[in-house]
Amino acid sequence: MSTLLTEVFDGPPGDEAYILNPGDPGLLRQLDTIDAKAASSRPMPGSTTVAAHVDHVCYGLSLLNRWIAGEANPWATADWKESWKRGTVTPEQWASLRTRFRDEAARWKKGVAERTAWDHISAAGSISSVAHTAYHLGAIRQILSAMELYKPS
Repeated sequence: MSTLLTEVFDGPPGDEAYILNPGDPGLLRQLDTIDAKAASSRPMPGSTTVAAHVDHVCYGLSLLNRWIAGEANPWATADWKESWKRGTVTPEQWASLRTRFRDEAARWKKGVAERTAWDHISAAGSISSVAHTAYHLGAIRQILSAMELYKPS
């Protein structure tokens, strides 16, 4: 889990790559290449923005962090629709969102690395966080591609 989370957030360490290609920057460094205007842009009417994706994943990570810290069911009161409402950001809001996202990702990676007991539900939920984050990395890259701001290597 720790290896896969590191790969998706920070890029593959060295030549060891299971989800992304070797040399891929990962989600956090990818986000650092995007300014607030691009993060707030919709490549086509009705589509969502990079900022909305980041806010959504950040919210999910905050719930996971509450859970791994001992809260029994942080999802009971989760408002997933709210996590999609941040469509536009100012430069200051974008910097703050990326910092919050980086902090939530670091807390989650640390919590997973330190956890010693996994039952089937917690293991499945944790593994799904890798898939969910990788999905959003792909969606963000599709948005950037549509805006001609990302060229896959």
